[in-house]
Amino acid sequence: MGFGSYDESEQQQQTADNDDEVEAVNVHENDHDGQLSFESNASTDELVSQLGAMKDDDEE
Repeated sequence: MGFGSYDESEQQQQTADNDDEVEAVNVHENDHDGQLSFESNASTDELVSQLGAMKDDDEE
C-alpha cells in the first residue's frame, strides 16, 4: 500500500486488554511544602558571570 493508505480491517473498533491494566501515577504523592535556602559569599555579578561562562561552554 502507498503512503497514507490503510487497511480498513485495522480500523475496526478495538477493545483494550484489561488484564494488563496499569495503575495511574499520582504526581502529588511526594509533594513537599518545606523551604529551601542557601548562603553564598559570591556577589550577584560573580554569579551572573559564572552563568555566562557556563552558557558559553554549552554553545561550543
